[in-house]
Amino acid sequence: QVQLVESGGGSVRAGGSLRLSCAASGVIFRIKTMGWYRQAQGKQRELVAAIPTDGDTNYADSVKGRFTISRDTANNAVYLAMNSLKPEDTDAYYCRVTTTEVGLRGVVDYDCWGRGTQVTVSS
Repeated sequence: QVQLVESGGGSVRAGGSLRLSCAASGVIFRIKTMGWYRQAQGKQRELVAAIPTDGDTNYADSVKGRFTISRDTANNAVYLAMNSLKPEDTDAYYCRVTTTEVGLRGVVDYDCWGRGTQVTVSS
């Protein structure tokens, strides 16, 4: 069973930077996508950035040019460098890893979520 451990959240002033890390363990199947989502209290979880194994990286429009997602394939880790942070970036950030099993049942995707790490940006 895949387990995700996130780190790197915290409190910064507007304009500051943070770097989130997510390490995946127990990975058996091929990783399809690694990504970061965020969720404010009472709101739906939304995509921040995702980096698929095959395909292009994608970002939410609100973070383009400020956030950079990267991946360490050998160690099953994903990172999110966040620069020029704004108060509206304040949220709980969640790591998500999707793995793919190809077997007798065909192609089956499995999603795993981290517990989240809080990012707070003050003005």
